[in-house]
Amino acid sequence: MSNAYYREEPVAPSFDRAPACPFDPAPEVTALRAEQPIARLAAPEGAPGVWLVTGYGLVRQILADPRFSSRYETQYFPMAGGHLPPAPVGDLTGMDAPQHTRFRKILAGKFTVRRMNLLTERVTEITRERLDAMERQGPPADLIEVFARPVPALMICELLGVPYEERDQFRTYTWALSDDPEPEAQYAAFIELGKYLQDLALAKRAKPTDDLLSDLATGSDLTDEELGGVAAFLFGAGLDTTTNMLALGTFALLRNPAQLAALRNDPGLADSSVEELLRYLSIAATGMRGVLEDVELGGTQLKAGDTVFIALNAANRDPAKFADPDMLDLRRSAAGHLAFGHGIHQCLGQQLARVEMRVAFPALLTRFPTLRLAVPDEEVPLRTDPSQIYGVRSLPVTWDRA
Repeated sequence: MSNAYYREEPVAPSFDRAPACPFDPAPEVTALRAEQPIARLAAPEGAPGVWLVTGYGLVRQILADPRFSSRYETQYFPMAGGHLPPAPVGDLTGMDAPQHTRFRKILAGKFTVRRMNLLTERVTEITRERLDAMERQGPPADLIEVFARPVPALMICELLGVPYEERDQFRTYTWALSDDPEPEAQYAAFIELGKYLQDLALAKRAKPTDDLLSDLATGSDLTDEELGGVAAFLFGAGLDTTTNMLALGTFALLRNPAQLAALRNDPGLADSSVEELLRYLSIAATGMRGVLEDVELGGTQLKAGDTVFIALNAANRDPAKFADPDMLDLRRSAAGHLAFGHGIHQCLGQQLARVEMRVAFPALLTRFPTLRLAVPDEEVPLRTDPSQIYGVRSLPVTWDRA
């Protein structure tokens, strides 16, 4: 087949970002978006077709089409040489309808815009407490350790109703999952956290308190296993993502001082700033879908059993959708960005993430007007594993004491 989108020759682009442009998609992926918005990826002989889709319109189309499956077992992962295992119980990102519909219906009412906005006061309190602690500690500091991770972690504790006396232990799990470079240690922390959340869920059934997990335990038909799985899903979806948005977003603002000053001087920019940072950074850089039946996409024929990789970060920088897409412009209307996905799998917790960022960024920049990197830009350690949420491993910052 020959058309504007596709050439027969498979490609093997590098997904490595240019060191001088840590916020931009990999140059080879960006080039493909201009040349081949649908590109066949190189795969082992005998493997199903594997495709990379980088154009905004095509990515949005895939995310809204039920012929592209979210179930992990439908997706072939070339780097692993096989299909992925099914999703754990309660993992909504690995489900299709009708299973996904059931879980989504149960959870959707817990994450309304109104309900999340009601949490603004608590987010503000937690943010202020963390900034107070950061000021007491004094410079220099790792922004992830003192601010970017504790804010969403404490909000998850609030949502799940983690008892105050258990929050130090809960924190050790979150730190190990994010910080430990050894896969074995991360896996052990994951198992321990799963057991803790399962026990917490059962405790909420026996003695509910005023929190989201208790609401689910007493007001839904979730089984004990499903309840524990949903708790683990909410934890995983709400911690690493917001942590890295706060840290990488601060890094991006420090690299763009005019934009940083605009946000600090105009609190009214908070909403548009959050949306633009979400678009510009696209920390959930890629996703996957399994093709359930033969389907034509942008004039290219995909077959049942194929797998599609979707480059969300490239789509959010598509000049066909956003003018000057590689420029960070906090006054831009970034409406329609795909940082939270699209369609039935659009992020459930997006409103909470927005509240956290709308509060945290202006508060940080106002409290520490001289905030700056404590190391040269190129020494900030980035997350380079493509299986991870993109971000920084640490963000060393300093500021002038008052």
